Amino acid sequence: MTQAVAETNFSGLVHRGKVRDTYDIGGGRLLMIATDRISAFDVVLPTPIPGKGLILAQMSAFWFKLTSKVVKNHFIGMASDPAATSSVPRRGALAELPADMAPRAMVIKRAKRVDIECVVRAYLAGSAWAEYRKSGTVQGVRLPGGLREAEKLPELMFTPTTKAEAGHDQPLTWRETIDLVGEDTAVRLRELSFKLFGAAHEHASARGMIVADTKFEFGWLGGELILIDEVLTPDSSRFWAVEDYRPGVSPPAFDKQFVRDWLSASGWNKNPPAPSLPADVIAKTRRRYEQALERLTGQRLME
Repeated sequence: MTQAVAETNFSGLVHRGKVRDTYDIGGGRLLMIATDRISAFDVVLPTPIPGKGLILAQMSAFWFKLTSKVVKNHFIGMASDPAATSSVPRRGALAELPADMAPRAMVIKRAKRVDIECVVRAYLAGSAWAEYRKSGTVQGVRLPGGLREAEKLPELMFTPTTKAEAGHDQPLTWRETIDLVGEDTAVRLRELSFKLFGAAHEHASARGMIVADTKFEFGWLGGELILIDEVLTPDSSRFWAVEDYRPGVSPPAFDKQFVRDWLSASGWNKNPPAPSLPADVIAKTRRRYEQALERLTGQRLME
């Protein structure tokens, strides 16, 4: 198993997020490196998952290419792909990047981020199920009675949240979303999110997988909204295998559910600092992420 990368340190750091370190490499371009950090309940854990960043970067690259005809995006190429990045000058962090880190690094266009996480739900799971069970609503929207856990929703739901740099993302009503970005932008974000979800659903279905929910992020570039950050990875999505699915029971997910379950059982109060993860949880999570890559993309992990 590859050695864990918990943090990177190169020239031109502009942002260190929960998982990704991003560097300015000039010319309106950035180098975004997916580390092996893992967060749960919006807290970065002290224990990385070796190889997780490689999986995230390579899955995102796959989906950016697949959905590029649906929505333009910021992806130029993997740092490990000389042909895709041949026009990008080798300077700053890109010049300093060791060869073994290139498969986890993407060269991207710099965009002005919209500070909203665009969550799309097709099934009643996770926090949506918890709210529905309590009040019959999801993000304040009343749903028909009698729905079961993991049941397919009557229609796709757009349930955006704030984009918090620290602490917990907060759900937004449609009215609050409009107040934040304006009605035209809010409508466009929802429209693009639904189109992307549709393309992902079609591809996943053909490979025996279900996209239960996911989140997208967008930014402005040249007066146009484009897809940015990561896309359709186990960090940002809930994937199920078709053979595991039946309404009324939450299927095993290809994500960090092993981590969430262990943390919930540990008695942790979901505020920093988080406890360290045991070796078996690390190994199971890594394997689940790798299975998601293989099943959804048909590719093996490139280390």
